Amino acid sequence: MDGRWTALVARVRAYFGVDTDWERVPDDSPRQRRADLWVALGFLVAGSLGVELLRSIDSLGAQQDSWVWPHVAVALGTLPLIWRHRWPLLVAAGLSLHLFVFGLLMPAVAVSMPMQVVYFLALFTGVAWARDRQAMLGVVAGVVLLMFGWLAWQLAVGSGVEEAMSRGDEPLVHQGLFSPAGAYVVYTLLINVFYFGGAIIGGQAAWRAALQRDRLAAQARTIDAQATSLQRQAVVEERLRIARELHDVVAHHVSVIGIQAAAARRVLRRDPDAAEGALRSVETSSRDAVAQMRGLLGTLRADDHEGTSDGSGPGGRTRAPEPGLADVTTLAREASTHGLEVECHVVEDVPGAAASVPAPLGLSLYRTAQEALANVRRHSTASSATVFVRVDRRPEHGFAHGYAEVEVLDGGRPRSGTSGTGLGLLGVRERLSTHGGVSEIGPRVTGGYRVRVRMPLPEEAS
Repeated sequence: MDGRWTALVARVRAYFGVDTDWERVPDDSPRQRRADLWVALGFLVAGSLGVELLRSIDSLGAQQDSWVWPHVAVALGTLPLIWRHRWPLLVAAGLSLHLFVFGLLMPAVAVSMPMQVVYFLALFTGVAWARDRQAMLGVVAGVVLLMFGWLAWQLAVGSGVEEAMSRGDEPLVHQGLFSPAGAYVVYTLLINVFYFGGAIIGGQAAWRAALQRDRLAAQARTIDAQATSLQRQAVVEERLRIARELHDVVAHHVSVIGIQAAAARRVLRRDPDAAEGALRSVETSSRDAVAQMRGLLGTLRADDHEGTSDGSGPGGRTRAPEPGLADVTTLAREASTHGLEVECHVVEDVPGAAASVPAPLGLSLYRTAQEALANVRRHSTASSATVFVRVDRRPEHGFAHGYAEVEVLDGGRPRSGTSGTGLGLLGVRERLSTHGGVSEIGPRVTGGYRVRVRMPLPEEAS
C-alpha cells in the first residue's frame, strides 16, 4: 500500500511539474498589463449587470433591497484579475476565498454566471502561470478541500437538500431512475468536479504546452548555435586547407624556379643566345606560381557570403577547377625538367578510374605527390624519381570500397644543408587523417626515399 501511495504521489508531482526547474515567466509588458486591466473591467461590468438583472427579477434573496453591497462583492471578485499574471497563485487563492465567503453571504451573487467564469479563470490562471509548482499544488489542494468541504457541509448539515427536494410546500415526487435526494447530490457533485477539474486540468495543459514551446525554442537556439559553430569551424578548416595548398604551391614552384635559374645561369655562361629558352621557363614557372597563389589568397580573403552556389568566387569570378588525381601525370611531366627525370605510371582496375576519384580525395593525393616531388628537388641528390598512381575499387581489409594511392620513389641520398621545416609532410599527414588513410613515409632499405599514401574510396565511388 505504501509503495502504491508513493507511486501515486510521484505521478501527481510529475504531472504538475513539481520537480521541474523551469519557470513560466509572465510577460510583464505594458500590453499584457493593459489586456489584464480590460479583462477585469469587462467582468466588472458583466457582474454588475448580472446583479441588476437578479434584482429586477427578485432573485437576490436577503440582499434584494440593497444595491451597494452586491456591487461591492462583484468589484472585490473581479478587480483582482488585473494582477492575475503577475501574482497568479495569490489571485487564485483570494478569489477562491471570495467564492467561499460570498457563497455563504450572497449565494445569488456567487453563483451568477459572470462570477462563476471569474472563479474558473482565476483558478485556471493560477495553475497555468504559477512559477512555484510546489506552492501551486498546495493552493489547488486547499481550494479543492475547502470547496468540497463546504459542499459536503451544505448537503449533509445545511438545508440545501431540503430546499431542493421541495417545490413550495410540496415535496418532489420520485419520477426518474433515481431518488430526488440522491439525484440532487450526484448532480451537484458532478457539476463541481467538472468545474474545478476543468480549471485545474486546463491550466496544467496550458502550462505543459508552454513548457514544450520553451523547450522547442531552446532546442532551436541550440541547433542554431551549433550550426553557427560548425560554419565557423568549416571556415577555419577551409582556411587551413588553403594554407596547406599555398605551402605546397609555393614549395613546388620555388624549387622548380631555383633549378631553372641555376640551369639558366650555366647556359648563359656558355651560350648567351641559348639562355632565352631557360629564362622563358623561369618566367613561365614564376607566372604559374603567382597565378595559383593569387587564386588561393583571393579565396582566403573572400568574405564568407561572397561565393555563389555555382562555385563562383568573389565578385562573381569563377575559380579555376582544382587539380585531381588524374592530373598527377601532368604534374610529373612538368616536374621532369633540368636535372630531374620523373616517370609516372597509372595503374587502374578499370580505364578512367583515376578521373572518377572524388575531388577532395583526388586533390589531397595530388598535393601529396606535389610535395613529395618538391622534396626530391630540395633535399635529395637523385636525378630521377618515379610516381605511381593506383586506383583499385575492389574491397580489401581496411578498405571496404577500394582505395586510391600515390607513391613517389627516388634513389638519391639526402642533400646536406637542406633540412626543411617539416611543414610539408605535416600537411600530408593532416590530409591523411582527414580521409582516414594510411601512409609509408621514410627512407627505403634499398636506398632513396619513399612517400606512399593510400586513402579509402567512399561507397558511392566503389
